[in-house]
Amino acid sequence: MKKATVFGAGSFGTAIAQVLTANFDEVVLWGRDAALIDALNRTHENPNYLPGLKLSPKLHGATDLRAAAAGAELVVVATPSQATRDLLGKTQDLFPLHVPIVTVAKGIENETLCTMTEVLEQSLPEVYHPHIAVLSGPSFAKEMVLGMPTVVTIASKFEHTARAAQAMFASDSFRTYSSNDVVGVQVGGALKNVIAIAAGMSDGLGLGHNSRAAIITRGLAEISRIAVRMGGNPLTLSGLAGMGDLVLTCTGELSRNRKVGMELGKGRTLDEILKDMKQVAEGVKTAKSARDLAVKMGVELPICEQVYRIAWEGKSPKAAVAELMGRTPKSELV
Repeated sequence: MKKATVFGAGSFGTAIAQVLTANFDEVVLWGRDAALIDALNRTHENPNYLPGLKLSPKLHGATDLRAAAAGAELVVVATPSQATRDLLGKTQDLFPLHVPIVTVAKGIENETLCTMTEVLEQSLPEVYHPHIAVLSGPSFAKEMVLGMPTVVTIASKFEHTARAAQAMFASDSFRTYSSNDVVGVQVGGALKNVIAIAAGMSDGLGLGHNSRAAIITRGLAEISRIAVRMGGNPLTLSGLAGMGDLVLTCTGELSRNRKVGMELGKGRTLDEILKDMKQVAEGVKTAKSARDLAVKMGVELPICEQVYRIAWEGKSPKAAVAELMGRTPKSELV
């Protein structure tokens, strides 16, 4: 295949672009930061987000939207979830027709409570809709660039799109499974970041392994509850985009959302933490979306609720733990 284009030159966009060099002659990585793109083209590294990791000579950066999109056989949208609609407003007449358009952002839009595929459908003309897909699963960018084995799910409402994208991404180190559950895959990918903040807070407070295991397990119950209410398949949440991604993000040292939680648990303020971070921790803003979705859908999400109150209202992590532990006893399977 000749050309793939990735919009969004952060760590994950860069990693996805590197993965695609296994199957494409040319991979264009579009970014807004001209200095970053220039450095990437000169050094074959992303100095801001993945310093010291060499990228394929097939990969080059661009700042011109039209030139980046022209002739692409695959388009990947890797901008942060809250910035995706803005990008699509600038590119909707630039995307090639009849090629897969795959979102990899793991978030839910704050204002609309839309998933990323819904944002794509609302932002792009109807002719593009049968070609929209989402990629999600346990995948740290650094390990992808290093060629470590990674396994993900690609979901689309249209089987031909999921299958086409599956083949375009698959390589010796990057295995892909297809799915038609775009809701479950996206809810799992988005809300696991919120649960990872909670798991990080537990670690930051020094609450031990029992506490972390409880947060992961009950967090999965929350994610499954809201995903099913929204029309997702519960089996999806026991797979790569659910349990797989949740465990990775709640326990992995490379997890940005877990790091935010750990620092909150140690007593730092959210403003202080975010000022020190170059990359976006999607779970901070998704905590608001999760809380608003819970209210809208009438679904109880106690861990997500507490993360929202800590991140957005300044509640003490210790007070949140006390409230969670003091909830009225109930059946585990309800």
